[in-house]
Amino acid sequence: MEKSRIEYLLKKIEEQTSNAGEEQEKILENILKRNAETDYLNKFLHGQTDKQLFKKYVPVVTYEDIKSYIDRIVDGEPPNILTTETITEFILSSGTSGGEPKYVLSTADCSQKRASIPMLMEAVMHKHIEGLDKGKGMYLLFSNPDFDTPSGLKARMFSSSYLSSPTFKTTLFKTVTTPIEIILSLNKPQSMYCQLLIGLIRRHEVLRIGTIFASTFPNCIKFLQDHWKDICSDIRTGHLSDWITEPDCRTPMLSFLLEPNSELADLLEPIFKNESWEGIITKLWPKAKYIDAIVTGSMSQYIGLIDYYSGRLPIISTFYNSSEACFGINMEPLNKPWDVSYTFLPNMAYFEFIPVDKESPQKAQKLHFNGVSNEESIEKLENGSAQIVDLVDVKMGQFYEVVVTTLAGLYRYRVGDILKVTGFHNKSPKFQFVERQNVALSIDRDKTSEADLSKAIKAAEIELEPHGFLLTVYSSFADTWSIPGRYILFWELKLRDSNTDRLKLDSNTMEQCCRRVEESLDFTYRLYRKMNLIGPLEIRVVKFGAFDELMNFFVSRGAAPLQYKTPCCLKIKEAIEILDSRVVGKFFSNGNLA
Repeated sequence: MEKSRIEYLLKKIEEQTSNAGEEQEKILENILKRNAETDYLNKFLHGQTDKQLFKKYVPVVTYEDIKSYIDRIVDGEPPNILTTETITEFILSSGTSGGEPKYVLSTADCSQKRASIPMLMEAVMHKHIEGLDKGKGMYLLFSNPDFDTPSGLKARMFSSSYLSSPTFKTTLFKTVTTPIEIILSLNKPQSMYCQLLIGLIRRHEVLRIGTIFASTFPNCIKFLQDHWKDICSDIRTGHLSDWITEPDCRTPMLSFLLEPNSELADLLEPIFKNESWEGIITKLWPKAKYIDAIVTGSMSQYIGLIDYYSGRLPIISTFYNSSEACFGINMEPLNKPWDVSYTFLPNMAYFEFIPVDKESPQKAQKLHFNGVSNEESIEKLENGSAQIVDLVDVKMGQFYEVVVTTLAGLYRYRVGDILKVTGFHNKSPKFQFVERQNVALSIDRDKTSEADLSKAIKAAEIELEPHGFLLTVYSSFADTWSIPGRYILFWELKLRDSNTDRLKLDSNTMEQCCRRVEESLDFTYRLYRKMNLIGPLEIRVVKFGAFDELMNFFVSRGAAPLQYKTPCCLKIKEAIEILDSRVVGKFFSNGNLA
């Protein structure tokens, strides 16, 4: 990136954050001016565009509250139900409680803002790390297939929309090692093979290694473990493996495998053959300065794994986006991953914040806004018992749930993310991501809530009834060290008609329980299982009394015995080990999900 371009983008950030209040006023004014006559807003504002009326009468909502409006647009009705903007595509977000994907309306304005975030972050990185213009980044990027909708528009994942954007195709892809055709290939194994092969051929150009989500790294390491011999053979012979048949992958590779390179193959093979792969990333790409990946929120579970394989290169989590809106960027990228905060960019959307109990960030202020007819919610806003604050009015150290309003038809929409204010950049606050509400288990981009997990386990219990078994208690954890990651459930069983703790477990029955749990989880989980991004679910049956020992452990750490509740999801290593040491049977889900 040219120095003048870097200076321009950095100046733009300073201007926006210095005038955060004014930028937010302009954003909301523009949204109301253009969308006040939509069916949705007109019900509350009757064509008026006053900010105070908007805050007084437009309810705070969740996806379920506006799902019927979005479904009508997906089915082909005109978008002026929610927005006067032209809808260009639908972005697929995490599943609803019913297991179906969320469809988020996207416009040209949305796409432009999504594409601008990496450009701004590129300028920030050049400011903090010298010499990035002397090489390229090996970014492991993958596109997913689009889905057709009755409206005639495509629905796609957030990452696929970004990779297909004009900004990426014409500008950003020039900073990476891999040709755009390989990145956009829908054959993920062949695309990954070619991206890694090119990255190794161009290893002395690689100054940074990255992906969008940190969860991609363990998959790539496993892929390298399985395919390094083929990669070294291709380098040694100058001939691409015959199993790479996809034209979008094979054709671009011809310009990289021009001739045999036995010297490079001889250098790489001992690295791969080493019994320990600790620090292998820095051995394969010795000039790499940092790892670029989102490691906040559910992705933080991969920090240890990345540290191990990278030799503790700095891990930089660059920006905070969601399918619903763009939020902010990391202005202090060299901070440790657990100290990452994101400066909100006030021109991205109109932001509001619901205060959350500081002592218990899991418990957001209970504003049970149940859609457009919820008079109790409006009354709470009017009498001030459910105060919602603007971007510039948040307080240092306070926890909040973020609410967004966008040109694309989201009005006072609860994203579900809990954030903590850690400081300010000029007049714009910096937030640390705390958690996504009600998420029990998380691997890759799948997030399973306690309610959804409980529902799935309930469905599986039916398989136990004919055999006289009773599920007395359960817990779980996300096994992120396995590749791919998977969910593991701990079950304590007893016979309904006996007090004996000696159980004869039927493998077929328990495997069917695993299967029933998986089939009952949501769209996102089932999709990633089909794509082998999540491994087969495992149930570990523990001996009777194991969960009593678990309770004793938490009581020893200060939990009140009378208020103790078995954790739905275990995240403390010692707690997992207590149950793991008492396992009497392990069972897996077999086969692929239908």
